[in-house]
Parts: sequence; C-alpha cells; structure tokens
Amino acid sequence: MRFGILGPLEVTGAAAPSDGRREHSYAPQAAKLRVVLGTLLIRANEVVSVESLIDELWPDAPPRTATTTLQVYVSHLRKTLQSADPDNGREALATRRPGYLLRVGADALDALVFEDLYRRGHQALQTSDFAGAADLHRRALALWRGPLLSDTPHGPVLEGAAVRLAEARTSALDERIRAELHLGLHRELVAELQELVAEHRMHEEFHTHLMVALYRCGRQAEALRVFTTLRQTLVEELGIEPGPSSSRLQRRILEGDPALARAGGRAALQ
Repeated sequence: MRFGILGPLEVTGAAAPSDGRREHSYAPQAAKLRVVLGTLLIRANEVVSVESLIDELWPDAPPRTATTTLQVYVSHLRKTLQSADPDNGREALATRRPGYLLRVGADALDALVFEDLYRRGHQALQTSDFAGAADLHRRALALWRGPLLSDTPHGPVLEGAAVRLAEARTSALDERIRAELHLGLHRELVAELQELVAEHRMHEEFHTHLMVALYRCGRQAEALRVFTTLRQTLVEELGIEPGPSSSRLQRRILEGDPALARAGGRAALQ
C-alpha cells in the first residue's frame, strides 16, 4: 500500500494496475474515518493513544460513546486496508496500549519521503553541492498536491502537523532557490519569485532572492523597488525594519557590487 497526505488523502493498493489505468483510491469517504487514518499516518510507526484520537475526532466535546465509536472506526479502517492490500493490510493497523499503531514503510508515505529528501537536500546545500541540493529539493516539493490532508477535518494533532510540514515545504523552496541561484538560473527564477513575494509578502528571503535574480538580469532599479516594497510592508504591518541581510543586499545593489552579479560563491546566499 501507498499513502498520500501532502494534499487530499490517498490510499492506493499494493499492486499497480497492469493496464496503465489510474490506480484505484481506497481512501475512506467518511470524514471521521479520514481523521483517524490521517492522524495515524502523521504518527506513522508510533503508538497513537486513544485519548489523542478522541481529541482529534471531537476537539470540543466527545460523546459518551467516544471510545466505542473509535473502535468501530478502527474496524472499518482495517477492512479498508485489507481491501487495498489483501495480504498485509489488516495487520498493518495494530492495537498497542494505550492506542493504535499503523505500520508504514519509509517509501510508502509521501510525507516520510518528503522529509527524507528535504533532509538530504539541506545537507547537500551545506556542503556546497548545489546541483544535488536543487535536485533533491525539486523532488521533495513535487510530492505536494495541496495543503496537508486538505479534504480532512483537522484537530490539534493534524493542525500542528500541517503547520510544521508547511514550514518545511517553505524551507525546501527557499533552499532550492538558493541552490539554483548558485547554479546561475536567475533568469529562470524571476517569474516564480515574483509570484512568491506576492504570496508571501513578509518573507524576507524570497524578496532577497528576487533582488539577486533581478540584479543579475541587469534590472537594478526593479531589484531596489522590491526592497522598498518589502520595507513598506514590514513597517506598516509589523512596525519593524527589514533585517540586516536584506539591508546589506540593498546597499550592495546601490553600489553596483560586481561580485553580486556572479553566480556561485557567497553572493547567492543572502
């Protein structure tokens, strides 16, 4: 079986269709079942307590029958998993005090694959393997189909995981762009970065990446306008000035720093 949680919940069978058709999805239709399965997947290969699952299902006021109802949901999920994988599906969801454990292979859950690729990409960037870092982060980001479990109600566990993984996705995007600036791909990055700064109006790193990319394209005035827009946003909405890194980059652009115009070295890592 394979599971997808970086977007709508996906559950696909152990064997891919031999005729090339799209894999059948075994993801449960009932929202409560998706909540239980999503929570077990976020904590894959760990015991999730009955109490945590009940809090996720009914964050405000669980019914008196909550424990019994949860047992019914788990029984339904075991049948679903058995349909997806007749040999091993039912046994994948085990009862373990004080709750349940879902066994998932490291390559069978997109979030686990993403986190591994992100970790390796970060390590590659730290050792100046820019081509490797860019490739690993591209592969990690390609796994995302939308917000975490976008078709599933979120309680405290899923909401916390959504925040954590969204931050990791943003960091992977930042590091992929850093690596690609080192590789001299500034012209290819301009349009994407313009979209990113419009979406993330207070994310300084995306603004500085766009400033570097524009400067290297010979668009010095536009690069300086990006800084002005960033400063106005931060002052008006937070009452703060841009950080030292952004301000240093502005000065280097004003001075026409020739080192900044070259790919590689420290110039791309603002």
